[in-house]
Amino acid sequence: MELPSKYLENAVNEISKLPGIGRKTALRLALFLLKSPPQNSLNLAESLTHLVQHTQFCKRCHNLSDLEICGICSNPKRDAGLICVVEDVRDVLAVENTNLFRGHYHVLGGLISPMEGIGPSQLKLESLFEKAGQPDTHEIILALNATMEGDTTNFYIYRRLQNTPIKISTFARGLAVGDQLEYTDEVTLGRSLLNRIPFEQSMKN
Repeated sequence: MELPSKYLENAVNEISKLPGIGRKTALRLALFLLKSPPQNSLNLAESLTHLVQHTQFCKRCHNLSDLEICGICSNPKRDAGLICVVEDVRDVLAVENTNLFRGHYHVLGGLISPMEGIGPSQLKLESLFEKAGQPDTHEIILALNATMEGDTTNFYIYRRLQNTPIKISTFARGLAVGDQLEYTDEVTLGRSLLNRIPFEQSMKN
């Protein structure tokens, strides 16, 4: 489909690169922006520019942040010795939405997946093990998705930490196999968090 404007064509091409957006949807979005007040599009462009230029990763937990240390890690009311290990930022948001967790997070940035060529060295694992060596760390919650990759990563972390005095737990299996944290409702996720079990027990189920 040939478009009447090269600028429209360029916009459609860029929008269609977003996940779940095909060219027809990209065209509808581009035309919507053209019909809207110009300031709306300028505000969108400015917000995206700020997102790219100013958003960074927290140096402690690797969560998204506007500062070097995120608001969760810098909050003195949160328990720095209780660490919830998650795959990415979306999982932090899912757990935070339960309003039941008052510890810190550790974002791995992915999962071990030999099929995709992702090994332990490509994840934020060494900094997690460094945290585990801190005297105030008392529990690590393995909150990875109930998938083959998630279970593989959980087991790798457990093997590395099983001889330490730290309690290693995981969410109770209110979450079905294959479930992803970001799509789990807050009530189910909250119950799984509160009723977490030792990781060794989860391997027997």
